Amino acid sequence: MTGGLDAGRDGRAPGTGGLGAGRDGRAPMTGGPYIAGCAAWLPLAVPTERALAAGECDASLAASTGMLAVAVADKETGPEMAARAARTALARAGAGPAGIDLVLHASLYFQGHHLWAPASYVQRAAVGNACPAMEVRQVSNGGMAALELAAAYLDASGDRTGALVTTGDRMNPPGFDRWRSDPGTVYADGGTALVLSRTAGFARVRSLVTVSDPELEGMHRGGDAFGAPSLDEPATVDLDLHKRAYVREMGRAATAAKVSAGQEAALTGALEAAGAALGDIRGFALPHMGLRRLRAGFFTPFGIDPERTTWPWSRHVGHLGAGDPIAGFDRLVATGAVGPGELCLLASVGAGFSWSCAVVEVLSRPAWAGERGET
Repeated sequence: MTGGLDAGRDGRAPGTGGLGAGRDGRAPMTGGPYIAGCAAWLPLAVPTERALAAGECDASLAASTGMLAVAVADKETGPEMAARAARTALARAGAGPAGIDLVLHASLYFQGHHLWAPASYVQRAAVGNACPAMEVRQVSNGGMAALELAAAYLDASGDRTGALVTTGDRMNPPGFDRWRSDPGTVYADGGTALVLSRTAGFARVRSLVTVSDPELEGMHRGGDAFGAPSLDEPATVDLDLHKRAYVREMGRAATAAKVSAGQEAALTGALEAAGAALGDIRGFALPHMGLRRLRAGFFTPFGIDPERTTWPWSRHVGHLGAGDPIAGFDRLVATGAVGPGELCLLASVGAGFSWSCAVVEVLSRPAWAGERGET
């Protein structure tokens, strides 16, 4: 889930967690691991005009998001698309089963089976070893959360070589309406993967900062009572209903201030930890939100030129759940938008709320850059 309030930058910054500079004074992650490979596997995109003709969205909603198309899977599930992306990322990294010491899989929505371990499926289908394989569930910020956890895992022991982070989701109806369940963000299907290495790669994570404000967790709960699953629950997820209930109780201005403060703390914290300024960033891999939300969250408050971001591309893809930053980074590198010696910034936000930003330095142009791949 990608924020959901169109906010300015007012308000007090919430505390930070993870490896970011937190209330306990821990230093943010700096000089982190290498990125040895990355990839995205995306199904064919359905043009917005076709969605309009089918009644899947209305003209005002399409106009406010600015989306031109959205990736929609045929039969593939989230874990299957994640495994496809993983096989490509591992091949690009030249990493075999012995070189992966951890598999982390992040997702937002139903993975195809109840009481099942999708991370183990990805491991079996793409890696073929027996290292720890775990699932990360932090909704839209799960990919960056997994990246931070994987970096810490590698750093904890000199015997560990590499880690695989994957994401995968299929936002299929009737349970989820990709256009209307969270108006303002159009949800897509797809899988992504990224290989971290302690020793070598074409890029390096200069910093990664995560900020958390649990006071906002109720925005995606709407005050509903806790309890067992019920047949009376709505057949389709309605996040907007929950947000409206939360804002009525907490106040729109106060809620918007918290949302914007968290985003600013993560972004400025990552830049400071990397020893960089906003003007040093060549390309921005931003969340695949609609245009109105991107303007409010990034373009206007930080003065970021949309043409230096992944927006011109992501408006043809849609929100990939936890996979936006990995897919965006893959796009920036593959197209040469960010080259050797240049910096890019990866940004992610998820319900809870948590925000993550990373500054990544591209060290060399990988041999696979420019390939058409499977996307």
